Amino acid sequence: MSELAHFGLVEGGGTKFVLGIAEASPCGSQRRIVARHRLPTTTPDETLGAARDWFASEGHALRAIGVACFGPLQLDRAAADWGHVTSTTKPGWSGADVAGALGAGPDCPVGIETDVNAAALAEARWGAGVGRGSLLYLTVGTGVGGGFVSGAGLLHGLSHPEMGHIRLPRHPDDRAFAGACPFHGDCLEGLASGPAIIARWGGSLSELAADHPARGIIAWYLGQACVTFRAVLQPARIVLGGGVMAAPGLIERIRAETTAAGQGYFPGDPAEVITLPALGGDSGLLGALAVALGAL
Repeated sequence: MSELAHFGLVEGGGTKFVLGIAEASPCGSQRRIVARHRLPTTTPDETLGAARDWFASEGHALRAIGVACFGPLQLDRAAADWGHVTSTTKPGWSGADVAGALGAGPDCPVGIETDVNAAALAEARWGAGVGRGSLLYLTVGTGVGGGFVSGAGLLHGLSHPEMGHIRLPRHPDDRAFAGACPFHGDCLEGLASGPAIIARWGGSLSELAADHPARGIIAWYLGQACVTFRAVLQPARIVLGGGVMAAPGLIERIRAETTAAGQGYFPGDPAEVITLPALGGDSGLLGALAVALGAL
């Protein structure tokens, strides 16, 4: 296949599913999103059924469907539960067969990856990581997750990485909060995710005053995380996405905290290494496109 084809795109998040249809070449050198749609994330049957209905209503013959979904996910194709959500914090979604529910038959293969892994692929292939060799994508929103690309490949082990669940030192002004993660309490996700911020300060970071101490505390946690990932993976680029990162001035604070915590040990200036997504709000959908192209 050398001509342009249509691909179904699914960016599945904890609060909303963003759907799209892309027209692209099989290598991805030509690509554009030609249709978009949003759905609230409710139950698996309702949400995935509405996604199927929308793709059918658009009337395109889809060459493949790419799914970039919150997790954890079973990504081993040899496993009986491939394409299922495993043990998630999202009520009602543990065990949901996401890939199976969106399958459109043998002529339209489905690929599935975690949302953050897919975004990492897109940024590495078409965005902030072009020409860099390695890239870490860390999303900070309803949850916290990370994906790492080195060369053309994603990092996988027994499962996909769960970078949001690393343990961190506690900020000296934030010791009383037990953490919002139902599995680990005060892991990175339990301390720096959107729900964790709201749980102890009553609003999102963007809603709090510019001089509110929450801004410095969250920047400190994310700076500590960046130093940890630099020590373990040495990514040429760290891309920080997700709703929490929309807070004005947050990335500059994170760079400063990373610099302070790193103490000059690691190569590369954090002001150059740490960046926002170059693909903007399209990192997720273009990540789903990268997954769809990989499914061919």
